[in-house]
Amino acid sequence: MSPSPQVEQQQNHSWMKYIPSVLVLSRFLISPFLLWDALDGKTSIWFIVGYVAAFLSDIFDGVIARRLGVSNAKLRQADSFADVSLYACIAGSAWLAYRDVLIAYKVPLLMVVFAQLVWLVVNLVKYGKPASYHTYSAKFWGITLFVTVVALFGFDYAGIALWLSCIVGTIHSLEEIAMTLLLPTWTHDVLSIFHALQIRRELSN
Repeated sequence: MSPSPQVEQQQNHSWMKYIPSVLVLSRFLISPFLLWDALDGKTSIWFIVGYVAAFLSDIFDGVIARRLGVSNAKLRQADSFADVSLYACIAGSAWLAYRDVLIAYKVPLLMVVFAQLVWLVVNLVKYGKPASYHTYSAKFWGITLFVTVVALFGFDYAGIALWLSCIVGTIHSLEEIAMTLLLPTWTHDVLSIFHALQIRRELSN
């Protein structure tokens, strides 16, 4: 006797709810392979393939999680940590394969790194853990990082792409620092400083 359509739908949903977690995990697993590919001071086409796969997983994990109704603080934190793992390995790969480029663009790179360090300190002091806002500015920064990584590792070009990603990253960091100063408690998925102001007003009423 075959299961009813309702039972089949529940079984499918039970299986599908793990898709966002699998996508987040895939980014953790891909990250060290990117670094491994750059150990000899150069990267192969598989670096770009792996990075594009990781980037797509970053886009779709949140979309699918919201669609399935399984988005929660734990998953969003894991998503943020996966992003940190991915771009830390990319930074290490760039140092191994494009050290001269990083040195040449040290001013914008140090600017965004300093902004991110301040962001981390502010969040650790106030909440005891990093923020997980997933703001619009973070999404825009992700797009500029994608362009920069593909340009650098795929076409040996930095230039405007790297400058733009550093400027956007700094602005994004400053926005999220201001959001942390505004919000009294740790909150995930706050899309912008305007949304943070709205949440603050609602909590104060």
